[in-house]
Amino acid sequence: MASEKRELLIGGDSVPALDGRTTDDLDPFTGEVYAVVAAAGPADVTRAVDAAEQAFAGWAATSPSVKRGILLRAADGLEARTAEVVALMAAEVGGVGGWAGFNVMLAANVLREAAAAVTQPVGEVLTTEVPGQLSLAVREPLGVIAAFAPWNAPVILSTRAVAAPIAAGNTVVLKPSEDAPIAAGLLIADVLREAGLPAGVLNVVTNAPEDAAAVAEALITDSRVRAVNFTGSTEVGRIVGTLAAQHLKPAVLELGGKNSLLVLDDADLDHAVNAATFGAFHNAGQICMSTDRILVHRAVAEEFTAKLAAKVGSLPHGDPADPGTVIGPVINPRAAARVAALVEDAVANGATVRAGGNGGATVLDGVTPQMRVFQEEIFGPAVIVVPVADDDEAVAIANDTEHGLTAGILTEDSRRGLGLAQRIRTGIVHVGNQTVDDEPQAPFGGVKSSGYGRFGGRWGIEAFSATRWVTIAGEHGHFPF
Repeated sequence: MASEKRELLIGGDSVPALDGRTTDDLDPFTGEVYAVVAAAGPADVTRAVDAAEQAFAGWAATSPSVKRGILLRAADGLEARTAEVVALMAAEVGGVGGWAGFNVMLAANVLREAAAAVTQPVGEVLTTEVPGQLSLAVREPLGVIAAFAPWNAPVILSTRAVAAPIAAGNTVVLKPSEDAPIAAGLLIADVLREAGLPAGVLNVVTNAPEDAAAVAEALITDSRVRAVNFTGSTEVGRIVGTLAAQHLKPAVLELGGKNSLLVLDDADLDHAVNAATFGAFHNAGQICMSTDRILVHRAVAEEFTAKLAAKVGSLPHGDPADPGTVIGPVINPRAAARVAALVEDAVANGATVRAGGNGGATVLDGVTPQMRVFQEEIFGPAVIVVPVADDDEAVAIANDTEHGLTAGILTEDSRRGLGLAQRIRTGIVHVGNQTVDDEPQAPFGGVKSSGYGRFGGRWGIEAFSATRWVTIAGEHGHFPF
């Protein structure tokens, strides 16, 4: 199959990088070149910000009904491309069909939620000590937004990166992951352009891996960029957040997680096994919300672990283009080697492989806090099972991590579950469910090293707009001199 060729999107036009460089986009299952994309440098970033800055005033002044119409048409247009996206995600990121279909569904609903929120930046009439004065607090767009989208849920997360900023009246320069330049960037730009988004409102710069740091720095430090949103690893998020803070720019950072699923002694174990399998192995465990640690009451731990190992061992894996595949490949050989090293370290230090190993979907028990896999985010097809004595120990272990993204609590007693949820330090918690869940109207984000700020609903609009104080004098004032 001939490789697809894509250029940068700047000011509504597809253009090559200024120096003509390109980079290969590889299929993680075959290792072959799937696409060739333009490799932007800092000068291309400046061009993209130029276009976004030029488009800002017109887009900020565009009526809410026009903005809403574009976003709603884009949602319908994205859904119409479902078959195309399934093929794209299989070839570009190794995503299986169900995961790709979910990406389309949720991303379309993110666009619809953004359309509904177009009129959300509402102001207030304030009290004032000045006779006859009208005092207002108004919400206004910020300007140009720098957005970074990762590869793992590429359609969802690229859409989330741009939808709320655009709905709030901003313009955007989007830098997609080098591992998914099309699915995590150029695709949503195509959809929005077809829906009528004006030129320059969304610009996309793709780059070679070796240029990532320079391109990101050029984008964040451009004085016309007024806010940053980044979804990705905690390691890179620290760099992005630090750079934004140095230049006094607000940031929304949604980073990694070390997410715990608590299985209490009253849980329905068959349901718990199904939930845990989904939470740990959906998209081969490559989701920021993936279940990394299953904390099981000791009274049911062996029965649960045996059932989990049997189910995980039966999951079909292989070619993501095969409709029967449940677990596709991890994104690249580096990721595979990192997950394998975590498993090998655990086994070398006394952990037991209950299912998988050798690169397959893996269940480990006998894991101790001294093992790397106990504390480090796995981000791959492996999970650890940790027996606990009681609820208190489960909460203590769930909180024993620098991360704080999400958690799940499986119990048949919702009051007991809610009580535990209030003690777990995460930005998200699900009682009666596993750790992976997302809805476009909900406040999505973490605490501690999982980041700060919130995407979703009115919280996303608030993140990408500013409050301004405006007064209108009712009469001439008196001054002391």
